Amino acid sequence: MQKSLTFKNATISFSDQGTGTAVVLIHGFLENATMWKNVVPEISKRNRIVTIDLLGHGKTDCLGYVHSMELFAETIAAVLKELRIRKCILVGHSLGGYIALAFAEKHPQKVKGLCLMNATSNEDTLERKASRLRANKMIANNFRNMVRMSFANLFGPKSKTIFKEEIELAVLEALQTPMQGYIAAQEGMQLRKNRNHVLTDNSFKKLLIIGKKDPVLDFETSLDEAEKTNSAIVVFENGHMPHIENKLALNDALKEFIKIC
Repeated sequence: MQKSLTFKNATISFSDQGTGTAVVLIHGFLENATMWKNVVPEISKRNRIVTIDLLGHGKTDCLGYVHSMELFAETIAAVLKELRIRKCILVGHSLGGYIALAFAEKHPQKVKGLCLMNATSNEDTLERKASRLRANKMIANNFRNMVRMSFANLFGPKSKTIFKEEIELAVLEALQTPMQGYIAAQEGMQLRKNRNHVLTDNSFKKLLIIGKKDPVLDFETSLDEAEKTNSAIVVFENGHMPHIENKLALNDALKEFIKIC
């Protein structure tokens, strides 16, 4: 059921369904809660599932031109407070993973488990930071093409052919993201800090879902991160978007992780 609350004069849109262990699904950049449409029906059979449209995405308003990971995390905390959820499992895809880490850093006592789905606790490289800033300068003059290019770059050539229809639907959702939301999220991501310590210093369960052909995150670096932070891993053969490229396997991996938390 779709609901909303007001946070710092911004409307935050979210949904809440099912009963059992609370699982919060946090979407990525240029996505919204609809990205979980193939996940929610399966894992809500035995769990309470909360999905949230992040600031500047979906049906949620923007709050200025910098959406820091800490600000995003505050909105997650506001939704959990509204729903009276004291403890939950967090699953964050890409940007959603960075936000989950920021939330867990501030509220470790509220976290039963943390799954980084094609995300990292490392900060952006200098090259990546520069790339985000360049994109923000270019976006004003070429929004649609920039959004399409950003999304297309998340898939390898083979996936672009196999999942052409699903990718086009996802692109149409991405194009609904306002320019302000695009800019604010990019600014926030390039400012985010290293949060390896969130994984190493906490006793809650941790899982990294990694794509061998992920064009955003280097595979070997992700494996090294998992080892250094003592996090469990699930490896998929495809890229950055397992909810499109590995639907059934993703559901199985999430159900297994939820079970052990």
